[in-house]
Amino acid sequence: MNDTRTTAPSALDPPATFRNVFAVAEFRVIFASFGIFMIGETVKMLALSVLVYERTGSGLLAALAYVTGFLPHALGGVFLLALADRLPARALIVGYDLLRLAVVAVLATGVLAPPLMLGLVAVVALFGPVSGAARTALLPEVLHGDAYVLGRSLLTVAAGGTQVAGFAVGGLLLGLVGPHGSLWLTAVTCGLCALLVRLGLARRPARVRSVPMPGRERRGAVRETLRVNRELLADRRIRGLLLAQWLPGSLLVGAEGVAVPYAADLGKGASAGVLLMAGAGGMLVGDLLVGRFVAPARRERWTPWLALLLGVPMLAFLARPALMPAAALFAVATAGFAYQLGLARRFLDAVPTERRGQAFGLVSTGMMAMQGLAAAGAGALSELLAPGVVMAIAGAASAAATLLLWPILTPAGRPPHPDGEPRSVGAGRADR
Repeated sequence: MNDTRTTAPSALDPPATFRNVFAVAEFRVIFASFGIFMIGETVKMLALSVLVYERTGSGLLAALAYVTGFLPHALGGVFLLALADRLPARALIVGYDLLRLAVVAVLATGVLAPPLMLGLVAVVALFGPVSGAARTALLPEVLHGDAYVLGRSLLTVAAGGTQVAGFAVGGLLLGLVGPHGSLWLTAVTCGLCALLVRLGLARRPARVRSVPMPGRERRGAVRETLRVNRELLADRRIRGLLLAQWLPGSLLVGAEGVAVPYAADLGKGASAGVLLMAGAGGMLVGDLLVGRFVAPARRERWTPWLALLLGVPMLAFLARPALMPAAALFAVATAGFAYQLGLARRFLDAVPTERRGQAFGLVSTGMMAMQGLAAAGAGALSELLAPGVVMAIAGAASAAATLLLWPILTPAGRPPHPDGEPRSVGAGRADR
C-alpha cells in the first residue's frame, strides 16, 4: 500500500473552540449541508413508509420502506468506496444530491408501484456511503489540528440532533401536506444541499490519479474497492483502530434493539421513546463536552475509560430499573460514545492520504453492519430471556470488547491496562 501521509493533528495541539471551527467557511458549508441532508433523508423515509402503507396496507412493506436503504448502504461500502477517492469530492457530493433529487421527485409523483419505489430507493442507497465518505474525508483538509477532532464531534452531534428534528418535521409535514407533499419538500432539501456544496466548497482534485501508473492496469471501481479494503484490513494498526471504532459501541446498540419490549414489560405508561431519547441525548452531550472541553492529550488518555463507560451502566438492567432510572442509565452509557474522538487523530495518522475517503467509508460501513447484527442478535435473545437480561448481556459484551481492545484504545506510551500491569511504550500500535 502506498504509504504517503499528511501531517495529522497532534495530541499536544491546544484545544479548539466552536469559534475556531465555525470560522472556517467550508466547514460551515459541510455542517449545514449535512444537517439539511439528514433532515431530508429522515422525512423521506417516514413519508415513503406512510405512502407504501397507504397503498398496500402491509405493515411489513411499510417497515421495509423505512429501512430499505440500510442493506444497500452496506453493499455500497463493500463494493464502491473506491469512488470516494477516485472522483473529486465536490462533484461527487453534488452528483449524489442531484440523483437523490431526481429519485425523490419520481417517488413524489406516485407513478411507481410500491415494489418499484423500494427498488429505486435501494439502488440509490448504494452510493450513499461513497458520498458520505467523500464528505468525511474533506474534514482534515478544511480543519487542522484539534479543530478536526472537534469538527468530527460536531458532525456526530448534527447527525443525532437533525434526526430528532427530522422525525418532528416529518410528523408535522405528514399531517399538513401528506406523504406526496412531504416528498416534494424533501426534493427541495436535496437541491439546497447540492447548491450549498457547489457554491461553498472549493474544487479539489481526486486523491487517486484517474490515469493508471506506468505498468499498472486500471481497475474498475468494484475491484479497486475490494483490493483497497483488503489492504486496509491487512494493516495491523488500521485493523486494530477499525475494530476499536466498531465493536464497543456497536455491541451496545443491541441494548437499544430491545428498548421496546423492555418498556412494555414495565407496564402501562412506560415508553421506549423515553429510553431512546435519553440515549441520543447522552451521546450528544458526551460528544459536545469531551470534544470541546477536554484537552486533546487527556481526551486520548480517557479513550479506553470512556469506551468502558458504554457497557458498565447497562449491567444494572439485571435489576430491572424503572423507566426514569433506566433512562438515566442509558444516557450515562451512551455518553461513552465520545471515546471515538480519542481515536480520530490516530486513525487519520494511520491511513494513507490518498485512501482517506475509502477508509472513512469503511468505518461507517462496518459500524452499520455490526450495529445491525447486534440489534438482530439482541432481538433473537429476547425471545428466550427477559429484555433487561438481554440489555445487561449487551453491556457486558461491550465491556468485554473494550477490555480486549484496551491496548489499542490506550494511546502509545500511556500506562496501563485496568489490571494495573504496566505496558511498554508502543504497545497497541501494531504497525506493519
